[in-house]
Amino acid sequence: MNSVTVRVPATSANFACGFDVLGCAWTLYDTLRYTRSDALCFSGCGAALQNEDNLAWRAFEAVYRGLGQTPPKVRIDIRAEIPLSRGLGSSAAVLAAGAMAANALSGAGLSKAALLELVTPIEGHPDNLAPAFFGGLVASMRDGERVRCAPWSLHPSLRFTALYPDYTLPTAVSRAALPKQVPFSDAVFELSRLALLPTAFRDGDLELLALCLDDRLHQPFRRPLIDGMDEVRKAAEALGCRAFCISGAGPSLLCITDDAGFSSRLSAAVEELPHAWTVLPLSPDGTGAVQME
Repeated sequence: MNSVTVRVPATSANFACGFDVLGCAWTLYDTLRYTRSDALCFSGCGAALQNEDNLAWRAFEAVYRGLGQTPPKVRIDIRAEIPLSRGLGSSAAVLAAGAMAANALSGAGLSKAALLELVTPIEGHPDNLAPAFFGGLVASMRDGERVRCAPWSLHPSLRFTALYPDYTLPTAVSRAALPKQVPFSDAVFELSRLALLPTAFRDGDLELLALCLDDRLHQPFRRPLIDGMDEVRKAAEALGCRAFCISGAGPSLLCITDDAGFSSRLSAAVEELPHAWTVLPLSPDGTGAVQME
C-alpha cells in the first residue's frame, strides 16, 4: 500500500463536569491522505506546521515506533473542516488520522483501542481522542499506559449547536488559567453532577442537563478568556436554551436544546455581537475515524 486516506470527526470535550473525561464526536471532519514519499512534506496547512512537530506526523511516527519500526517518509495532504484552536478537537483529529494511517501503511492491524493508547501520551489525556477514534459520546480514563473507555447514550431529541468567534484560544493558554488546587466542596459539587450527567443525556432531560453543566472546576476560570461569552449565553437563554457550556478549552461554546429551529434563530440573534460568531449546528457522529481507501 502506497497511500491511505483517513477521515476523522470533530469533537467537543469536557461538557463542564466531564473535564478531561468526556467527549462527543460530530459530523464535521478532517480528511488526511498519507502517501509514501522521498521526504516528509505537507499540503493544506500553514508553513509553520510543515515540519516534524506537526501532530499528524507525530502520531504516525508514534505508531511505527510502538511497533519497533522506522516510519517511512510520507506526503501528508490535509483537508480540514475543523477550525483550529477553537475547542472542537482539531488536534485530536489529526492525531487519530496519523495513527490510523500508520496502522494501514504498516499493515499492523492494530485495534482502535491500541492506537488510542499509543497516541494518548502526545495529547496528554484521551477525552477528545476517544470519540475521535470511536465516535459517539465517550467517557475515558488513563490507567497507567492503558486507556479505558465507556460509551454513553444520547437521546435522539437532543440538538447541539456550537458557536465560535473570530479569535483563537490555544489550549495551553486556557489550561494555564486553571488553579492547581480546588476546595473539597467544589470537588464534591463536580462529582455529584458527573454522576447524574449520563442519565440526563440518556433521557434527554434538559433541566437536569442544565444543572449538570454548571461546574466549578474549569469553566469559571476560562470564562474571562472568552470575550463575548456572557453576551452569547444571554442570547441563547433568551431563545430558551438552558444547557450551555464551553466546548473543550474554548473559545467555542455549546448549546443543547430539543428545538430544531434553535440554530437558525441563534445565528440571527448573535449577528450584531462583536467577534463575528459562527453558529454551527452539530449532529453526533457514531462511527469515529475511518479509513476511506
